[in-house]
Amino acid sequence: MGAKKNFVIDTNVVLHDYNCLKNFQENDIYLPIVVLEELDKFKKGNEQINFNAREFVRELDSITDDNLFTKGAPLGEGLGRLFIVAGRVDAPRVYESFPETVPDHRILAVTDWLARKHPEMKTVLVTKDVNLRMKARSIGLLCEDYITDKVANVDIFEKSNEVFEGVDPALIDRIYSSADGIDAGELDFRDILHPNDCFVMKSDRNSVLARYDPFDRMVKRVRKSKHYGIEPRNAEQSFAFDVLCDPRVKLVAVTGKAGTGKTLLALASALGQLTEYKQILLARPIVALSNKDIGFLPGDAQEKVGPYMQPLFDNLNVIKHQFQASSPEIKRLDDMQKSGQLVIEALAFIRGRSLGDTYCIVDEAQNLTPHEIKTIITRAGEGTKMVFTGDIQQIDQPYLDSQSNGLVYMIDRMRDQNLFAHINLVKGERSELSELASNLM
Repeated sequence: MGAKKNFVIDTNVVLHDYNCLKNFQENDIYLPIVVLEELDKFKKGNEQINFNAREFVRELDSITDDNLFTKGAPLGEGLGRLFIVAGRVDAPRVYESFPETVPDHRILAVTDWLARKHPEMKTVLVTKDVNLRMKARSIGLLCEDYITDKVANVDIFEKSNEVFEGVDPALIDRIYSSADGIDAGELDFRDILHPNDCFVMKSDRNSVLARYDPFDRMVKRVRKSKHYGIEPRNAEQSFAFDVLCDPRVKLVAVTGKAGTGKTLLALASALGQLTEYKQILLARPIVALSNKDIGFLPGDAQEKVGPYMQPLFDNLNVIKHQFQASSPEIKRLDDMQKSGQLVIEALAFIRGRSLGDTYCIVDEAQNLTPHEIKTIITRAGEGTKMVFTGDIQQIDQPYLDSQSNGLVYMIDRMRDQNLFAHINLVKGERSELSELASNLM
């Protein structure tokens, strides 16, 4: 156990994880009063940050210790104490460098004051705001990101699926000839396989697309299949279709850069399984521009969120364009939308609902926090399949990054579970121009 430290918590840490007070072990936590003032502005609303603000305030309210503002209140066995720092504190370094009285500078002031009050201990500011960390470092204060839910290894999001060469051609022949595949124990690389891993097996004379089926413990051939007019254009897309259409795999993550077909493949797979589910639900989080809530936009609820949902409608239109306007497929899609069997809406509208017999696709999942991802998955009822798509290099939330967003967190935690599959798409298929821009710009 290392030396005990003092941690000063920024508002964005609380909004990211309302349980953060339990994650600092035996160290003491200091909460500047300005953090509570900022949280008060977030308590109203239906977004996850509003929920987090309310839950954190409730947690504080349950701490009735009179010493909260003086000697600190104990947070529980194995944990430190919580202090709330009220009023103006003596912090000459901060006031000299940052004279403007804004919340960030008040939080810096508490950190500076605490560091000088306890020179024998390390005082660390914890914030997800990069700019605030830079300000802290500029005046010699210790600071760090909130890394409790950060994923250490993100290499799996930069490469395509594995290619195993030098495989016995007889094994590949048997995979082709047997509907059940071959026992995974026959493969030299069996020890590194995760449930539902997809890969290419090559010999000197043949090759096969394969997937490890954890339910039967067999390696089976992945066939190229067509769903609602959409055909896979590469091996990765074939792998995606395979897990997206397997009803035993209840949770799927499809990652990849723009133009790789993530959402289109998920939607086509769902439409190809209409008899298996009562409803197809497409949703995406709303990331408002300029930090303004959608309430600033004109119109009713649907009109406000319409522009944010347009990319999902674009994917639906791509599928519709595979058929003649008078075809039964188009009529069926239109009827599904009218009856509510096919729904496209903002993610905020499905919170709190129980989703049964639903094929649920959540787009832009890289903009969700780990807690939001958990909240959504726990909505899944019997017969529901959850699909999360996203590009971890295109994060629009200011306090998330490629290691701390909910999508990578889910993949990291779930990758050894039989019910889960992850496919990373590398090759762009939208257009030659789109692929060129994605690679070079």
